[in-house]
Parts: sequence; structure tokens; C-alpha cells
Amino acid sequence: MKREMRKWVALLVIPFVLMMTFGTAPVQAETTLGIHVDGAILIDADSGKILYEENADTPLGIASMSKMMTEYILFEAIKEGKISWDQEYKVTDYTYAVSQDRRLSNVPLRRDGTYTIHELYEALAIYSANAATIAIAETIAGTETEFLKLMDAKAKELGLVDFKFVNSTGLNNEYLQGMHPQGTGANDENVMPAKSVARLAFHLMKDYPEVLDTTKINSKIFREGTSDAIKMDNWNFMLPGFVYEYEGVDGLKTGTTDFAGHCFTGTAKRGDKRVIAVVMKAVDSKGVGSYKARFDATRALFDYGFSQFSEEELLPAGYQFKKQKTLPVLKGKEKTVSIEVKEPITAMIKSNEKDLYEPKLVLDESLLKDGALEAPIKKGTVVGHVELVKKEGEDYGFIESKDLGMDVIVTDDVEKAGWFSLMMSAIGDFFAGIWESATGFIKGLFK
Repeated sequence: MKREMRKWVALLVIPFVLMMTFGTAPVQAETTLGIHVDGAILIDADSGKILYEENADTPLGIASMSKMMTEYILFEAIKEGKISWDQEYKVTDYTYAVSQDRRLSNVPLRRDGTYTIHELYEALAIYSANAATIAIAETIAGTETEFLKLMDAKAKELGLVDFKFVNSTGLNNEYLQGMHPQGTGANDENVMPAKSVARLAFHLMKDYPEVLDTTKINSKIFREGTSDAIKMDNWNFMLPGFVYEYEGVDGLKTGTTDFAGHCFTGTAKRGDKRVIAVVMKAVDSKGVGSYKARFDATRALFDYGFSQFSEEELLPAGYQFKKQKTLPVLKGKEKTVSIEVKEPITAMIKSNEKDLYEPKLVLDESLLKDGALEAPIKKGTVVGHVELVKKEGEDYGFIESKDLGMDVIVTDDVEKAGWFSLMMSAIGDFFAGIWESATGFIKGLFK
């Protein structure tokens, strides 16, 4: 009787237990590196080699990491002479209103104030000041709405994918007091996959390495010596002297919103090795997001990069492929021309996996006619590139769409043959063709 009673109780209780579990937010799964993130990636900052990735192609909230795009466009505008560092910005109703919201990271701007672009840039890069970011956008494009067009165009130019920009700061539009850019929603927010964030950081540091001169600053006084002075502590707590200090860290950009969670694009250099890490919506083992969670996840990525990987030469300059050391030549004084790898090919790989990579020749078919090059041919002409194929295990490739610095070139000039040589060659080919046809016909008779 008791057994039957337990059976019926179980049948009644189990459905309620199952119903209680539905809709419960699962704690994010632990990755192989022991981090809890919605997305992450680690790359070599020099070559763009991807060292690790976790859900790196899924678009996620990027919060203030968006400001890296604003920085890129700012540096470009300075370089092209469109604006200058000492140019003064006059505060608008929009930037004044946003700057007074102390729930946000901001330096308060006076309604009747003027500020140099350099002051505003430092507030952006060190303190992630939102109104200062909008002020830079307005200076470059007139309005933040027009600035979004520049952001979209630059993102496409840099090869970013699956991105959406709705403002220059990365805030949720609800904090922009109804003055958010035209054509965007009142609760919209910027999104991008971790891989595209890393690619943006890669290009920002490649094209404008001086960004690190500012992002490495721990603290600075905005408007020092005035009644508006405010201390700007860098939100990157992995910088020297901060609570999560990590050797070699000098950038790059944090980001935090309710939607995006706790994000960080960090970079660190030790010796000749520099890496870039991106973590998105980092949480602890209990699923709780925090500053510590994002810096702990970044630390794990940095440790992995610096301890497991080294720069290895996989092919020397002048390397020739065993199965194809030459290419045939049409209409040339020589019948063939040698090909070789232009420069040494090095890559950041796991130290014990060097022998797992083998080179694969990929010829540029647009230069070839029936598999041959046509004379004249100039020494150094690029005829293809090398792909490094990993024989075992996973290889994540490069942050760019193709391997970098792996050109295959011809080693000599080949002049075009004179008309007499070409004529004799054509005659020879003609009779050779007749002979081959005749011998083939005769052989066919005796089959």
C-alpha cells in the first residue's frame, strides 16, 4: 500500500518540479579555459592570428567598446586634417543634458562651455565619458545621426560583420533623453560579434598605435586647476596600480550596460609578444556579472596566450615547394620561371605544434593561361600565396580574411621571345601536334 502511495505522489509531484525548472536562466557553461562568457576571442596583435575563440561569431551587446570605432574615426579625421586636437567644441543642448546624468560615466560639461577635442578625447579614452564622445561625433559629422553613417561605412571598410550601431557611445538609447540619433529605436543598443570587436581593435592599434598612449593612463584630472576639475579613474582595472593589475596591460576599452553585461577589450604586451582579448557578458561561476568577472576572464585568456604560444618561423624566405618549384612560361625566352616564398612566414602558434603545419601553394588563376605565365614577366611578380594547413587539431585561422605576408613570387625576369623565335616555336608546336596525332592514329589501328 505504501509503495502504491509513493508511486502516486511521485507522479503528481514530478510535473510540478519540471514546471518550476522551465524559464529558469541557466548558468553559463564553463569553457575549456575556465571562463564564463557569452562570447570571447584571443588574437595575436601583430599578425591577427586567432589563438582561441568561444562563440565569437554571435552578435552581442558591446556597450562602450563601441567607442573604439569613434576613436578610429577621430584619429582618421585628425590625420586627414578635417579637425585638429586644439579645435574647440561648443556644448549643445544634447551633450549638456547627457553630461549632467551622473548615473553614466561622464565629465560634466558647462552649458556655455567650450572644450578642446583633445580634452574630450582623453575623457573618452580614460573615463569612457559619454557626452564627450557625442561631442566628438558632432564635431566630425555635425550630428550624431550623420556620425552613424561614418561608423557604418568604416565598419564595412574594415571588414566587420553582423554589427549594428545606433549611437556613438554604446549606451542604450533610453539614456539619451529622447535625443537619440534619427532612425534608431528608443531602446536600441549597439551589437557586434566578439570576432568583429577584435578586428576593430586590431585595426585601431595597427593604424593608430598612439591610442595606447592615452588608454594606459590610470588617472587624470579633467580641467585641472578649475572649478570644473574632476578626477578620471580609468575603468580598466588591469592597468598597473589597480586592483586587478596584470603585467603588460596598456588598453583598451571596457563596456557595461544591462543588455551587454560586463565586457572588455584588453591588450597586453610582454617582450615582443602582444595579444588582444575580447570578453562579452562575463559572469562568475554563479552566473553573476561583475567587473571582477570580466577581468578574471581576460586574465585567463592572457595567461593562455603568453604561456602556450610563441612566434615560430614556419617557412624561410626563398622557400620552394617540392612539387612545384617552377611555372611554365608562354612566349618567353625561357620555358619556365622559378617561384618562391617572398618573406619568412612566422606565426603565433602553440610551441609544441610547429611540425603540424604544412604549406599549401595557392596560385592566382587570373594571372595564368592554361596553367602558365605569359612573358614578359618581371622579377618579384606575385603569383599566389601560401596557406598553412594544420594536419591535426583545430586551427582558428586569422582575424583577417586571408593569411598575412605570405606572397609567392617569381625569382627572375623573363623577357618576351623575339618574333623569329616565336615563329619557330609555333612551327615546332605545329609539327609536334601532327606527329602526336599520327602516332596516336597508328597506335589505335593495332589496339
